[in-house]
Amino acid sequence: MKKIIKTKHAASPIGPYNQAVMVNGFLYTSGQIAINPNTGETEFDSIEHETNRIMKSLEAILSKAKLDFSHVIKASIFISDMDNFTKINEIYGSYFDDETAPARETVQVARLPKDANVEISLIAFQG
Repeated sequence: MKKIIKTKHAASPIGPYNQAVMVNGFLYTSGQIAINPNTGETEFDSIEHETNRIMKSLEAILSKAKLDFSHVIKASIFISDMDNFTKINEIYGSYFDDETAPARETVQVARLPKDANVEISLIAFQG
């Protein structure tokens, strides 16, 4: 059965989608960009701040589903400039333990919604 996951502690969707969907113990998050959930404004002050804002939103979504970063099995990171990889990776990595870090890909893309510099989505497993 499909269950929609929503939290006020992550940005509201900017299109026809939900923050996350739980199906058979798997949580699929939509891609998150750095939108402040309280103001709805983008936060692109620095790549570090942007990445941290995204990870906080993902943390809130995981929490709403009664999960945490140790349950994440796959991450997808889309970035507009591969020169930011090291800075993004440093912030992203601080949310995971080496023993439970997920599989992941990071790809450079031509453009992201609202001209964001980074977008991250996750797949987590409840089991």
